[in-house]
Amino acid sequence: MDRISDGTAVAPTERQDGRDVRELEASLQQFGEFLLKAQLVKEKAAPYCVRWVRRFLARPASNGPVADQVRRFCEDLERDGACQDWQVRQAEHALRLYFVNFLDRADWHHRPQTAGVDERGRTNPLAALEELRLRLRTRHYSYRTECSYADWVRRFLAYVAERRQAPHPRVDSAVVRDYLTYLAVRQQVSASTQNQALCAVLFLCREVLGLDVDDLSLTARAKRGAHLPVVLSVPETAALLGAMRGTTWLMAALIYGGGLRVSECCQLRVKDIDFDQGLLVVRSGKGDKDRTTLLANMCRDPLRAQLHAAEAIHRRDRESGLPGVWLPDALDRKYPQAGRDLAWFWIFPSRTLSTDPRAGIVRRHHISDSVVQKAVKAAARQAKIHKPVSVHTLRHCFATHLLLNGVDIRQIQEYMGHANVETTMVYTHVVEELRNPPRSPLDILASGGR
Repeated sequence: MDRISDGTAVAPTERQDGRDVRELEASLQQFGEFLLKAQLVKEKAAPYCVRWVRRFLARPASNGPVADQVRRFCEDLERDGACQDWQVRQAEHALRLYFVNFLDRADWHHRPQTAGVDERGRTNPLAALEELRLRLRTRHYSYRTECSYADWVRRFLAYVAERRQAPHPRVDSAVVRDYLTYLAVRQQVSASTQNQALCAVLFLCREVLGLDVDDLSLTARAKRGAHLPVVLSVPETAALLGAMRGTTWLMAALIYGGGLRVSECCQLRVKDIDFDQGLLVVRSGKGDKDRTTLLANMCRDPLRAQLHAAEAIHRRDRESGLPGVWLPDALDRKYPQAGRDLAWFWIFPSRTLSTDPRAGIVRRHHISDSVVQKAVKAAARQAKIHKPVSVHTLRHCFATHLLLNGVDIRQIQEYMGHANVETTMVYTHVVEELRNPPRSPLDILASGGR
């Protein structure tokens, strides 16, 4: 708990500062809204963080630094036996967010600073994360990239704060190298994961903190080896899809039949289906590019049934007066009613409502990709396929099986949405082994040289 306080702060209970219960509850409500706005915890975890802080502040008053009080509070939770280890960690994390991030933010905003750095070069994690999101959105990075970068920056700043024993540490090239070494040696992450963390930290240093870290862009980048994708045979693919049912089967079939990414399948809208031409239109795919791909005949009737189910949900949402679905860019301002139009509605809508993380509006979002991910994993176990199968494996199977059927690789490149044909060429290595596999010399020896 060394990051909570240096001993000068005190817990703002009613006994210490004279505030009544109503004012304290208002402060806790602001803390909950702050957690959601800053995206420091998941939406479902925010109420639990507020409860832990309320429980801490309801304790009898005690003397000493807040860090010692929190430590004793967590020790009492462990001795009590009613809380599991993850609950104790959640309580400790909630109190750290309350005292370090929430209570300290007002004092920080009164200090002279630029983009999360004060006049002494110290970095405020919360201010840096807010500025990071603004810079990413200004450059039109995708929301997934924004979440990934923010998560890596949060981990990096927590590492630096723990290493230098300060809630607002200095960031320089040396500590960036230390963190990358920590990931590679201690955490044993892959080269691609290390490079992703490097890109996030470099963006923080260059665009947010204004640091000169050009010497890190080349020297700290990990070398990636050549890896072949996991591909199922045609019988294995049939067994996998045969073990699935309902909506998840349809989503997996669309992914395999059109080479979609899982996010592209989840984000399909009613207007993106062209039954007459037998095409799926992928909007704002990877790299913010549009493309068309194949709609399998086998998926037509189940897809029409899914459209009827989505239309029923859309009708109930309109009768309930819910806001329209999320629209890209500024379309919601150009066409205010477009989000309520059936054409823009999700083909695979979520059963529950959720809060838009950027707009803060409660609305209907599309189904989570974790739903189909779990369904594919369960189907692979049921079909007894002993390979590391994921949803993305079906995309690899789409390209490989098309190559086996003699489809031109340039056409496959367009279906896959690859910017460079060299990316698609990786499937040719898999096809060569599947199409004409050579005889093993052991088999030749066993057959007497024949």
